[in-house]
Amino acid sequence: MVDPSVSGSRASTAEVESARREWEDGYQRLQTSRDADVADRLLAQVEVVTDELRRRVGGTFTLGELTRVYGRADSWSRAAVAEHAPSPGWARTLSTVEAAAFYVYARGAVDYEP
Repeated sequence: MVDPSVSGSRASTAEVESARREWEDGYQRLQTSRDADVADRLLAQVEVVTDELRRRVGGTFTLGELTRVYGRADSWSRAAVAEHAPSPGWARTLSTVEAAAFYVYARGAVDYEP
């Protein structure tokens, strides 16, 4: 169920590996949040982006397809968080939220390997 504008293009191995590093870095930043209230807000935003990923990508996808979706995620993830889980300063942490959501969602890829 990947967006048709994405499914026709393939991500290179280097693009996928670069994206996976970004996703892992974002997830690690999320995990090291020292303020419990901030962490809770960020997790709520990750859930919003993950829900939107599920809607856009579906349940069967490759890491290459997910990488292509990631390249276009800024506008739709911004809109989703603004609508469903805004908090003070949320736009400053959107890149961390996006990356963490993709990190979590990537584990469902048919070609996922840790």
